[in-house]
Amino acid sequence: MRRPFSLPAVALLPVLGLLLLSGCARTTDTFKPRISIDSAVGVAREKSFVVDGYALDDMGVTQITVDGKAIPILPGSRKLARFQFKTLIEGTQGKYTIKAFDAAGNVGVLVLPISVDAVKPTIQITRFEKSGTAIRVSGVAGDNSGVAQVLVDGNRLNITPGPRVEFFAETTGIWADITVIDTAGNQATLRAR
Repeated sequence: MRRPFSLPAVALLPVLGLLLLSGCARTTDTFKPRISIDSAVGVAREKSFVVDGYALDDMGVTQITVDGKAIPILPGSRKLARFQFKTLIEGTQGKYTIKAFDAAGNVGVLVLPISVDAVKPTIQITRFEKSGTAIRVSGVAGDNSGVAQVLVDGNRLNITPGPRVEFFAETTGIWADITVIDTAGNQATLRAR
């Protein structure tokens, strides 16, 4: 019986060493940290509020700055580095530049524009009908930053958000309480009778 051909184990050592070293090859980190904001911002009703967010990086975030000033990274993983800062907007417009840095020197940047809207939405009733305890009400809600929700007697109506929203609702009772909320969170209420 013939034996299969085999190399002596000593002859395989250089090949095995190269294979092992190739697994240790250093890779370059080219992934820029990604910044995301948790809290709903864009339009706010107050000039000062807290912005919550996080920076995501495969190797870990080393520093986060807002407008060039370092802010603390909250306790937890550096790969998902949570942060928060308080705004102080002068006037009706503000902008914050958030930067996240990783150990390789990569920088992720997010520019966060914020508008301050302290104006309440408007409500106009265009039609009110009452038959026994059944009520039908229609109207128009308006707001400079956009109407986000319309509620009648606490029930949210299905609307398409925008600066001018027409609505219709049926309810029961003596009157209909209408609440309109804009994108900044400002509210206006009206009792239709």
